[in-house]
Amino acid sequence: MALVKNKNFSHSILILIVISFLFVFTLSGCDNFTESTPSTASNTSSDHAGANEESNIILQIEITIGLLLIASLVGIATDRLRVPYTTGLVLIGLVLAFFGQRDINVSPQLFLGLLVPPLIYEAAFQVKAKDLLRDLAPILSLAIPGVLLTTFLVGGVLYWGTNFSLATALLFGSLIAATDPVAVVALFRSLGVPKRLQLLIEGESLFNDGTAIVVFNLMVAISITGYFNLTDSILNFFLVAGGGLIIGLVLGLLISLAISMIDNPLIETTLTSVLAFGSYIVAEQFHVSGVLAVVAAGIVSGNLGPSRMSPTTRILAFSFWEYAAFLANSFVFLLIGLQIDLNILITDWNAILWAIMAVLVARAASIYGLSWIGSGVPMRYKHILYWGGLRGAISLALALSLPESLGDQRAVIQSMAFGVVLFTLLVQGSTMKPLINRLGLIEKSESQAEYENLNARAVMAKTAYKHLETMHNDGLLSHHVWNLLSKPIENHVDILSAAAAKTMSSHPDVEIRELESAIQEALKSERAALRTLLRDGNISEETFTELVNEVDSALTENQTDLIQLLRLRTLRNIQYLMTIVIQERDLEKIASLLQPYEYPLTHIASTGGFLGRKNATIMIGVPSGKREEIKSLIKNASKGLLKVVSGESTDKPDIAHGGATIFTLDVERYEEL
Repeated sequence: MALVKNKNFSHSILILIVISFLFVFTLSGCDNFTESTPSTASNTSSDHAGANEESNIILQIEITIGLLLIASLVGIATDRLRVPYTTGLVLIGLVLAFFGQRDINVSPQLFLGLLVPPLIYEAAFQVKAKDLLRDLAPILSLAIPGVLLTTFLVGGVLYWGTNFSLATALLFGSLIAATDPVAVVALFRSLGVPKRLQLLIEGESLFNDGTAIVVFNLMVAISITGYFNLTDSILNFFLVAGGGLIIGLVLGLLISLAISMIDNPLIETTLTSVLAFGSYIVAEQFHVSGVLAVVAAGIVSGNLGPSRMSPTTRILAFSFWEYAAFLANSFVFLLIGLQIDLNILITDWNAILWAIMAVLVARAASIYGLSWIGSGVPMRYKHILYWGGLRGAISLALALSLPESLGDQRAVIQSMAFGVVLFTLLVQGSTMKPLINRLGLIEKSESQAEYENLNARAVMAKTAYKHLETMHNDGLLSHHVWNLLSKPIENHVDILSAAAAKTMSSHPDVEIRELESAIQEALKSERAALRTLLRDGNISEETFTELVNEVDSALTENQTDLIQLLRLRTLRNIQYLMTIVIQERDLEKIASLLQPYEYPLTHIASTGGFLGRKNATIMIGVPSGKREEIKSLIKNASKGLLKVVSGESTDKPDIAHGGATIFTLDVERYEEL
């Protein structure tokens, strides 16, 4: 089966590669498409204009579809190779640039008004307000003073090491100050990095995107006019940033209120789209920060909106915005790749190296100099924040929006921006996983690792057994060899499965994690079955809507209560009553030791000095197969010797001074009152 799957995968990759190259060669041959359109003498100038406009629209559609296909190919390849998706996009952008620079003019408005809002809104929509407030101080210190520090340090290094004017150097510093942790966050989620570290790097990116754009616009004005006033600049900064946040907050509240009054998944998701793009447009109309407006709108709607949405709408909204961010990232990097001239990158190698060095120095000063503000950030987190300060879509969009009045320096700044982005994604992004492993930040317990190892070995053995069984049934393996191999492999499977089950039963956190995964898979299969029944006409639309809402509600709700109920039902298969006489001082220790396993237990005070001191008696309901496990736990928790007396024994129990005495009795019937 694995061979067939790999073969099909290879075929799909080959097909997509062929189609992608067809698109590339088709597009590269239509540079003069609009000029070569045939016309007759009877055409008027308006006819020519209309034909040219129609041809341009067709060309744009062709380019868009080609880029979507290429993005899909990159997504498949990077997922298979386990490398960051954005890294693959950058490499493909370089490959496209190798075919020759095309005359495709992508306006700054397209980047900042169409592609940036989905990226910002999707990230803000996922942020929990309570988590953000807990670490707001370090996040804002990196997003506001950090951006200013980066701007001036990068600008200072470039002014000292290149022939840039101070204003131009500071302009580059402002456009490269915004971080883009898309590749890093995706890696964090797959590895199980601490949630707080994810929040710190995402929160910083959200707010420094907005502040960097505000500072960038101020620097553009200074570069063009040559006028700078510190008081006016500070006032303008807070006016633009604060105005954007207020507009996003108000619009987020209004849209969330509207969503609470509607019960239609498509309309509710559409309203989130209106909010994401509308908050940017409205803020820009008032000449305040559109990006910060999107940030505020996303945080508000992400925390208020889902609670007022139906379960189906929540699933649709989160899936829609994840896809929108995927598309936006794809187009940003691929369109940039189409426009960058590799010859300029080679020509400007000296300036690019200076820019990379300046960014690394400024990042170190920002992280290690400012992250102490607030509740404090562990040093291991600081190392990840430093090396995880990747640059991406925002920096490239700002570089593209540079005014033509900058002259030749505009192209150099754009090359520097692309060079820095290329370095951070290819070098820093690709080395992030080894750094995380070296710093020991992956949150996986030893018990989880042990269970995964044993379970994987059991699955391997089962697969081998089934494969040989299929060969035997098909006549490809002799009966004699099958008899020789089948029993040892089957025994090996049983041993591994039993060991994995023992590890799981001994560690509730492992069991809970697998239960969560299994419940999610079961619910997803139920949803798929409902979709199939609706498609085949076996159920009506009304029945489908009613049932799918129930499934979606279970998918989006916390499964803790259900998991605890399932575990308790399993544990309530009580076979024995274990009575344990212990020293009173050990009561709390043993009770806390047994609590995570949720065995039914109670305790009473004992008199008479059975163990020579003040005693307590614990009574535990013991499920089948758990007696030795409980005795082992108590033995490790108690001091001294341990005396075990079964229910059938008529001997008087020995007194283990300083330890515990255990009586085990059979249970005919167990009930909880």
